Amino acid sequence: MNTDYKMKHLFAPQRFAGRIFVLSVAFVCSSLLGWAQSGRPGAPAALPANATLEECVQFALRNQPLVRQATIDEAIGERQIRIGLSDWLPQVQGVGSYTRNLILPTTVLPNFQDPTAGQQLVRIGLKNTSTVGLQGTQLLYSNDVLLAARSMRFVRLNNSQNTTAFKIDVVTNVSKAFYDILLTQEQLRILDEAIVRQEKQLKDAFAQYEVGITDKIDYKRASISVKNARAQRKTTAESLKGKYATLKQLMGYAPENNLALAYDTAQMIQQTRLDTTRQLSFENRIEVQQLLTQKKLQRINIDYYRLGFLPSLSGFVNYNRVYQNNDFSALYDRAFPNSQAGFQLALPIFTGTRRTQNLKIAELQDERLDLDLFDTKNQINSEYEQALATYKSALNDLATQQENARDAQEIYGIVKLQYDEGIKTYLEVIVAETDLRTSQLNYYNSLFAVLASKLDVERALGTIALN
Repeated sequence: MNTDYKMKHLFAPQRFAGRIFVLSVAFVCSSLLGWAQSGRPGAPAALPANATLEECVQFALRNQPLVRQATIDEAIGERQIRIGLSDWLPQVQGVGSYTRNLILPTTVLPNFQDPTAGQQLVRIGLKNTSTVGLQGTQLLYSNDVLLAARSMRFVRLNNSQNTTAFKIDVVTNVSKAFYDILLTQEQLRILDEAIVRQEKQLKDAFAQYEVGITDKIDYKRASISVKNARAQRKTTAESLKGKYATLKQLMGYAPENNLALAYDTAQMIQQTRLDTTRQLSFENRIEVQQLLTQKKLQRINIDYYRLGFLPSLSGFVNYNRVYQNNDFSALYDRAFPNSQAGFQLALPIFTGTRRTQNLKIAELQDERLDLDLFDTKNQINSEYEQALATYKSALNDLATQQENARDAQEIYGIVKLQYDEGIKTYLEVIVAETDLRTSQLNYYNSLFAVLASKLDVERALGTIALN
């Protein structure tokens, strides 16, 4: 049997290592290509002159710092996965050493020339020794690397779910902040209309006072009403600045950039409707999905400790060039090469009780995850019931406030007409006007409460749309 045939069969297991190498290179190349195509988080894009809710939400999903950090964490997690899988690839390293033998080692040899003279002491080796070589190893099996390979898919899923959780928070918070600004802008519009009405009433009351039709009481009451409306408008306008700042912060929008919102009140009213008969499904909630993924990772961890008694197997190839000479200047004039190849099997025989204790800890952690899952489902159910009750209450209140606003508008028109004809007092006009303003403000407060509670119900159901 020739030498090539012997070597081919002696190292047949290296074929398996070669397959691992090819698959690993293919995996790395495909991952790098995917990363290059996905790209890193870029610079924030500009918003249109008048941004809709959808445009604000999409901007936030791309640029909000917490979401971008979660995306970076995904990229870090991908690198960590590659680190764990890198042990499947061949490991090659160069080695070099130099040794100066200050005292050469001594060995005892028999005296072959004169056996009766007894043993003789002989110095072995040379004063200068240097070794330069390459060492290559290929892992064939290891419980540690098997853990990395089995958990890879679930680690990626867990990182992706973490990003999704942040995105759900962003969509909910940005939407509520958007609605809050719209509510405030509607309040300003109502107060502007009220101020216009009251200023006209003030002019009418002052004119009647000048001609002696009424005394100064109506005129003073009208003046007080105008001042109160202006003060309320000033307070509302100042609060709007803070609400814009909050929305910018939630969106990841630069504070120095202007932000204007576009909205349609009729469309907002249409968006208040929600299917309240939809059943709660815990699996739709990202929190439950995260716990289920952690459960799968924990089961893999349990298997890792359970199989900790298995050996690790690797193949190795070494090539060394050894230089020896008593004269340092001539040390590298001649080399004495050597090379080895073979397999290494490492079998853990006794490690105290480390593996057993780690296995028990992993099983207890799995049991703890079961309790977390049970408690999370209870919290979700409570959250859903409360959100649904709030939504139904807010929807009923919206219908009531809408009727009140229509009635208050009608009452104000009648009272104002009767006052102009001298039937009603000016105090009744002020009361009717105040009721009108209050009912209009209450209507928009109820509209905001419905939209906000609808978001809470959708979040509880796990149906928040990210696109």
